[in-house]
Amino acid sequence: MIVPVILSGGSGTRLWPLSRASFPKQFLKVGMGRSLLQETALRVAGSGFAPPLAVSNEQQRFLIAHHLLEAGRPASKVLLEPSPRNTGPAIAAACLYVMREGDATVLILPADHVIANVAAFRKGVAAGVEHAETGSLVTFGIRPDRPHTGYGYIEAGRRIEGSSSEPPGYAVRRFVEKPDQHTAEGYVKSGMHYWNSGIFLFRASAFLRELATLAPEMLEACREAVQGGSHDGGFFRLQAEAFERAPALAVDYAVMERTDAGVVVPVQMGWSDVGSWSALWEVAEKDRSGNVVEGDAVLEEVTDTYIRSEGPLVAGIGLSEMVVVATEDAVLVAPKDRAQEVRAIVDRLKLAGRSEHDTHRLVHRPWGSYRTISLGDRYQVKEIIVKPGASLSLQMHHHRAEHWVVVEGTASIIRGDEQLLLHENQSIFIPLGARHRLANPGKLNLRLIEVQSGSYLGEDDILRFEDNYGRTG
Repeated sequence: MIVPVILSGGSGTRLWPLSRASFPKQFLKVGMGRSLLQETALRVAGSGFAPPLAVSNEQQRFLIAHHLLEAGRPASKVLLEPSPRNTGPAIAAACLYVMREGDATVLILPADHVIANVAAFRKGVAAGVEHAETGSLVTFGIRPDRPHTGYGYIEAGRRIEGSSSEPPGYAVRRFVEKPDQHTAEGYVKSGMHYWNSGIFLFRASAFLRELATLAPEMLEACREAVQGGSHDGGFFRLQAEAFERAPALAVDYAVMERTDAGVVVPVQMGWSDVGSWSALWEVAEKDRSGNVVEGDAVLEEVTDTYIRSEGPLVAGIGLSEMVVVATEDAVLVAPKDRAQEVRAIVDRLKLAGRSEHDTHRLVHRPWGSYRTISLGDRYQVKEIIVKPGASLSLQMHHHRAEHWVVVEGTASIIRGDEQLLLHENQSIFIPLGARHRLANPGKLNLRLIEVQSGSYLGEDDILRFEDNYGRTG
């Protein structure tokens, strides 16, 4: 059985404003009805694949668990990184965790890739298994169809003899950084250079053996982080102090570029890492004018443009080769060939202390979600949705009072020593400093409008006494 290891800890800045730090691109539904994470999990479902092992962070832990459960591919466990240390330590920790139950072949998958031809992907994986079983570290190279300067490349060497696999494997001659246009054109013509997909396959023991030689300090730190880690339901928290000692290196730099055991299997599977809005335009279905349109839009003489709206009507006139993305609280307009520069905007938002780099108005929680409708001086209005059977924490606020109006469903409420049941069109007031709890005892979503008033309305003004999800802050 192959153990899929899904890496899902990214911050998602390159697809801002749709992707945010608290809701990065792997959770986006990009024209297929499922999130990129769900598509990743489903392409490694079925015979020959074990339940996935995921690696994420504390902030996204409930999102990843919910998305995998919703897709029918719940994780065997979600490893939680206490801090981001890049892909090297993430993969090392996953392999060490797998080895607790014995050696296995692991397939390393970024959570945010698009693969159009799943059959070709699986054929490539099957070919890679033959090499992995001999102790090789397999990477999958994408046959380039154009001289792309935004991807790293892998140069293939000699063909591996004695292998019956198809597609064949080649010894890795070297990894190449993102080239300039002229160099990229040469790579395409050579026929022996492939885009670096960031997907890997190897025995867990083989990877750890190479790590012991090439990056022993990373291996030791990750070993201590796994040995000192703790289970929390479907999650496994890596020991923070040890994990933070691991060098923050990508697996390419830590191992793959330096090992003599590397093998590249070339595949043609309609792959994209969806690294920018222009990349998303490339892989999406287009209309007769070359436009990709998602959401409410009216266009006049618009060609080869990506337009997406999460709410407001977008009207476009005379546009060509553009990206227009509108959410409830932000709009991005950029030429397609400069869309990757959106990271500079995100950095400016961070420096200005603005929240738009981090959160949407719609914020997901393990019990449901809330959406900010209006925010002003000393007041905030939210729409709150609580899933059936779910409950918020027993809590209090030091700086705000709250008014709740039930608009759909039934609310079970604790307020001080009182226990109440509210139905549609009923309301309640929660005074400042009162212990309170909101729960949904019904079988349908509970929807209510919350009006907060007070001197401070930040989400950190919550003192939790009890919580079903292990949160303390």
